[in-house]
Amino acid sequence: MVKSLSLESVADSIGAQLKLGGAHPGRNVEQSKREIITGIAPLGAAKPGEISHLSSSSYRKFLGNTNATAVILVESDLSICPSVGLVVENPYLAYAVASQLFEYRAAPVQKIHPSAIIGNDAAIHDSAIIGAHVVIEDRVEIGEGTIISPNCSIGQGVKIGERARISSNVVLYGGLVLGNDCEINSGSVIGSPGFGFAPDEHGKFHAIAQLGAVVIGNKVRLGAGVTIDRGALGNTVIEDGVKVDDQVHIGHNCHVGEDTIICGCAGLAGGTVIGKNCVIAGGVGIGGKGPITFCDSVTVTAMSAIRKSIDIPGTYSSGTAQSEHGKWLRNALSFNRLGELTKKILSRPKSKG
Repeated sequence: MVKSLSLESVADSIGAQLKLGGAHPGRNVEQSKREIITGIAPLGAAKPGEISHLSSSSYRKFLGNTNATAVILVESDLSICPSVGLVVENPYLAYAVASQLFEYRAAPVQKIHPSAIIGNDAAIHDSAIIGAHVVIEDRVEIGEGTIISPNCSIGQGVKIGERARISSNVVLYGGLVLGNDCEINSGSVIGSPGFGFAPDEHGKFHAIAQLGAVVIGNKVRLGAGVTIDRGALGNTVIEDGVKVDDQVHIGHNCHVGEDTIICGCAGLAGGTVIGKNCVIAGGVGIGGKGPITFCDSVTVTAMSAIRKSIDIPGTYSSGTAQSEHGKWLRNALSFNRLGELTKKILSRPKSKG
């Protein structure tokens, strides 16, 4: 279903000023306000009736030829805009808000599908929507406006806040607490047992019972295929505003601070503590001797391996850049000899004078 909004309505919603671009062929702002907008598209592909955005200088080359009815941009880019400018200070943020204006989610016909299984003493708000083949176990609480899509499994005693969006095939183990305005995407498993085993004198492993739960704050977004283990003793905690990409694993008793972003395929070993406003890029692995802790405002670049704690804000990397395979092999051999070479250098007699 296509949504239609006036350009003036879009501008008001994102806090933008409507201004004619320097390359605009004519008309005036008052006429442009009444233009009907039906969607958002990239600068190079946008058609009349759509808006676009310029959030990075690398895309400025597409601005002069765009067919978009209006473009979200900063004032300094207005002079080369051939359409109407939606002038803001932060185009990417404004684009994010605008994208929500055109999102469409079909409302289900039934509040609770007849195939859903509801346990004893479940408290489900009248406005909540429960899809087909959902299993809700005993003592579950589901808040106002929450939507649980088909084939989800909600364990005993789970507490889900208001306006949650839980996509199909999500598993929430018993005891989990989920705050308000959260989103969990398909295939995610939250609250599964942590990976804990104790070896005996014969090398046999004995499972450590995972007695904690997972506690998730408000406005948390979990991507598809995310796995978060419950705590062994105490809880695994995900604070307000955390955003987690697809295929991320968070081990038992981790604590992720407010407004941190964790990108795809990252992995956090059990007990890892991440501060507020951190960015963990794709493929990062965190784990080492003893629990790893990050202070606030740490960024770790893609594919880094973090083996010790970080207590100073900043950007951190590990590993080596790509190179031709033969050269990489030679350099790898040299790297493996660094300890030996360092020892030789340190053992040399110091020169006099």
